[in-house]
Amino acid sequence: MIRFMLDPKSGIPFYRQIIDQIKYGLASGRLSVGEQLPTVRALAVELKVNLNTVSKAYRELEIQNILETQQGTGTSIGNFDVRIPDREKKNKLKNICSEFLSIAASYGFTIDEVIRELEERKGGEDD
Repeated sequence: MIRFMLDPKSGIPFYRQIIDQIKYGLASGRLSVGEQLPTVRALAVELKVNLNTVSKAYRELEIQNILETQQGTGTSIGNFDVRIPDREKKNKLKNICSEFLSIAASYGFTIDEVIRELEERKGGEDD
């Protein structure tokens, strides 16, 4: 199961962020076919958003045959293979890095300090 997180500063509508997180969860293997998702109400409460926001995201994913909703059993990942084009993945990573470095810079960290910290984490350290 993935942990949904919304970024109000991104400029991307919340429903779109939910859709993207489900698609990336599938593409990365963090979500699998048949896996149960939170109910619309549960996810709306967890994310502190309107029910319609989650409902819109789930509905759009149902139209794309990524999600299946069964009365009484809830919403689950359908039998659908999501492939994210390399270019889109590269752009997403570029955006994440830009935002991350901007935040780090606002706290006074240099790129070299950030790289050192990432290298330490790569080695298994997690202070």
